[in-house]
Formats: sequence, C-alpha cells, structure tokens
Amino acid sequence: MNAVVAGLLFALVAATLLVLAVAARRGNGAAMVNAAASLVVAVVAIVVASGFQFDGGQFVAPELAVWAAVAGFLHSVGMLGPYDSVWWWDHLTHTVSGTLLTALLYAAIVVTVDGAWSDATIAAATVALSLLAGVFWELIELAARAVGERFGIEPVLVHYGWRDTAYDLLFDLLGAVAVVALDVRAFVPIAAEAPGLTRQVLVWTTGAVVVGTVLLGAPLVRRVGEPS
Repeated sequence: MNAVVAGLLFALVAATLLVLAVAARRGNGAAMVNAAASLVVAVVAIVVASGFQFDGGQFVAPELAVWAAVAGFLHSVGMLGPYDSVWWWDHLTHTVSGTLLTALLYAAIVVTVDGAWSDATIAAATVALSLLAGVFWELIELAARAVGERFGIEPVLVHYGWRDTAYDLLFDLLGAVAVVALDVRAFVPIAAEAPGLTRQVLVWTTGAVVVGTVLLGAPLVRRVGEPS
C-alpha cells in the first residue's frame, strides 16, 4: 500500500475512534452508534480495496477506502454537535457521502450493462437511483425519529425538518450529477473483478431501496391525504 494512502487511512480511522471515545465520555448514544457504524464502513472499504491488488500490492481503487473513511469521519463529527451548530456541515456530509454512493452505483451499472446502454442512459439511471437512495435515507431518518418519540429514547439518526430534507436531497442530486458529468469511474476496476456479483448486488440493493421506500413512505402519504 502506498505510504501516503496508508498514513491518511490510519489518521482517519484514529480520528473516528477518537470521536467514538468522546461520544462515549459524553454519554451520547446516537453519536456512539454512528461513529461505530462509520468505523465498520471504513474497515470494510479498506478490506475490499486491499483485496484487489496489482503492481506490487498497490490498491486498485484507494479512493474507495479514503472516500468512505472521510465520509464516515465527517458524519461522526457532525453527530457531536456540528450538525446543529454549523449550517453547512450537513450539506458537506451529504455531498461527500452522496458522491461516494453515486460513484459506486455508476461503476456497478457500467459493469452490469456492459455496453448495452448509451452513456446518457447510464448517467440518467445512476442519478435516478442515487436520488431514490437519498429519499430512502430521509425516510429512515423520519422512522428513527418516530421510533425515538414512541419509546422515549434518543433517535440514532436525527431528522431536522422538511426544509433540511429538501436541502439534503438537493445536495445528493448535485453530487450525483457531478459524478456522472465528470465520468468518475474510479470503482469500475473493483466492480469488473466480479461482474456477476456486482450485478446481483446492484439488483438486490435496488430492490431493497425501492421496497423500503414504498414501505416507509406509504404511512407518510396516507397521513398527508387525511383531512385536517
């Protein structure tokens, strides 16, 4: 592994561990859960990236590990207070995580269709699926708030209102458009190593997002349709 990449990853993982320790000391359960989840995502990304090596052990896609670690760290820090006190922090984290998700989807779709679709169709499908995933995430935040209110516990994810949701989706969309417009194919080598598995993951993930969006969104639609 490149020494610079290794050092950066070590620093990011160590910083996220520090966030976890601070959250534990404050007794902030939501921040602890999010920091722990961010660490898991970062470690999985590092394992995946290091599992595909060539040229003397260099990462095929070091961007995956670094990108995931940065996104997780920013989100973990946000849970300690910046989400509430720094107006642009949520926009930053959504842009970083949104572009990461879109780049992964873009690579998966490119490998799955294998030239059967035009570049414009691939770009449109990628942006649409990325935005749908963003909607699904916002619904998960709403569900987390509802569960917290129902059982009187601190929600693991925090929903800051419909204005914030609109901004979140806007930055998700902007990040997705940027990825396809710049034709970011950093993760295509990883997806191409196992095209069959990539296809299955894409299909099952898409199905889960669609079904989850319908299930979580149906109660909201019914509530909006009810007479006041």
